[in-house]
Amino acid sequence: MQGAINRAFIQGAAAVSSALALSAGPVQAAGNNTSSVNMSPGVTAVGQSIFDLHMIILWICVVIGVAVFAVMFYSIIYHRKSRGVVPAQFHESTKVEIAWTVVPFLILIGMAVPATSTLLEIYDFEDAEMDILVTGYQWKWKYEYLTEDGENVTFFSNLQTPQSEIYNSADKNENYLLEVDEPLVIPVNTKVRFLVTANDVIHAWWVPELAVKKDAVPGFINETWTLATEEGIYRGQCAELCGKDHGFMPIVVKVVSQEEFAQWQGDKQKEAAQVRELMAQTFTMDELMERGKAVYARACLACHGANGEGGVGNAIAGSAVATGELGQHLNIGINGVPGSAMQAFGGQINDVEMAAVITYQRNAFGNNMGDMVQPIDVFNYKKG
Repeated sequence: MQGAINRAFIQGAAAVSSALALSAGPVQAAGNNTSSVNMSPGVTAVGQSIFDLHMIILWICVVIGVAVFAVMFYSIIYHRKSRGVVPAQFHESTKVEIAWTVVPFLILIGMAVPATSTLLEIYDFEDAEMDILVTGYQWKWKYEYLTEDGENVTFFSNLQTPQSEIYNSADKNENYLLEVDEPLVIPVNTKVRFLVTANDVIHAWWVPELAVKKDAVPGFINETWTLATEEGIYRGQCAELCGKDHGFMPIVVKVVSQEEFAQWQGDKQKEAAQVRELMAQTFTMDELMERGKAVYARACLACHGANGEGGVGNAIAGSAVATGELGQHLNIGINGVPGSAMQAFGGQINDVEMAAVITYQRNAFGNNMGDMVQPIDVFNYKKG
């Protein structure tokens, strides 16, 4: 009986800890001022419920600890041998057996009731007003706003911390490794459901202030949600060891007013329409090189070096790929290299950007191949 109670107690504690993990975390991952010795309630009702649950469990543990140590010290002081106390001689006690069975059971019930209520609240995905598909990549996040009219907004969010800070040639700012080029934007007072998955390995999408933490597993879609009640910028990180650059995969969520979100979403849809128009255009070498340089700085520089000298990835300057057959270069850029750090960028950047960066790589860093790749060439290659 006692073993069953202990197992139940452990299972209940595990359920509680899974809820508490949503709001617990390092201070630097939070968006607002947080305590360095306690959890933060965050800016959601669920976050407040988790915080309240944490405090209830904490005080239950404090009471248990005080009671146990009080009895222990009382026994040590007033029932010690030097006082001439003779220890009681008994083998079994029905009253003690009942006490240590009933008391832990009541404690477990006292913890399970608020824990169950909070867990039900965490897993209530009903009545979401917005759906966002979150996909983890090594080492970035892809966000897709799912809309009924089919005009989905899609973009990647990449680490924006300068290389100079990472390699200690410049002072680190207060948001070191917690800043991105494109934050996720959501409206305040809106229930947002996140559909979380991954493209390559297991990641975890974690924003403590929004009480959100969910594993991103390839081939599976997990659900979570948030409803932020305060505007602001909230920062998080990938909470799963997803590879050697795991620490370079931050999350930034910007909570804005309903009006500002509508403006932002409209601007993003216009950008998507502009990209579709650009697909039909033919660019000059200078235009491709200018656009390609910007794409290279954002998507390629970290691995291939500022001057194409290589590093994590192979060198671009004078490489057999950048100076070789154009089709092979396109294939690697679009489909990546299986089993290596070279990812498939065909789904991460659009055809205009792919054409520009391939052109840039073939003509920068002394390669000077003279090749120009147009967006329609990338489109046809993918299609063929």
